Amino acid sequence: MKLFYSATSPYVRKVVACALACGISDQITRIETNPHVSPPDLLAANPLSKVPCLVTVDGFALFDSPVICEYLDAVGAGSLFPPPGPARWRALRFQAIGDGIMDAAVLRRMDMGRPAEDARDAAMTRNREAVERALDLLQSDPPANHLDIGSISVACALGYLDLRFAADNWRDGRGKLAQWYAGMAERPEIAESAPPG
Repeated sequence: MKLFYSATSPYVRKVVACALACGISDQITRIETNPHVSPPDLLAANPLSKVPCLVTVDGFALFDSPVICEYLDAVGAGSLFPPPGPARWRALRFQAIGDGIMDAAVLRRMDMGRPAEDARDAAMTRNREAVERALDLLQSDPPANHLDIGSISVACALGYLDLRFAADNWRDGRGKLAQWYAGMAERPEIAESAPPG
């Protein structure tokens, strides 16, 4: 398998953590890619020019981290997606929260590089506030202490906040969430998938 990736992408980290959890990371060749320049190899696999993009052994391209993670769980030795029932909906809900934090934080990061204007500033504020509300929800109800798609997604989202928005100090007033993340960050799947830095 081939994975088009960017080392600082939280979505890529999520996929790498899932591959590690499923015991198949050694079956994946990573291809460093800058999706913002729309390289031909990436476009051939993913016309959206986004990472992560996984090309399976039979040449089938999968993109967007939720799809890739579910595929890795299916072909590996994973149990990241609980069977139908309350545990599954809870894990998928946490995946949505983690992905939503990533979405808002990545958009905010991109807006920071654009010229100042009212619309940009309003979008940045909206995205920052969305992250704050999501963090408050996670403080009141943290994910499970075991690895599943929800806990991996949230851990990768919090790691991205540390990487790009350390000055915001998301831990302030959120001791329960900070304690949860400290334990999760020590797990090999989360530690080994961390971006260089």
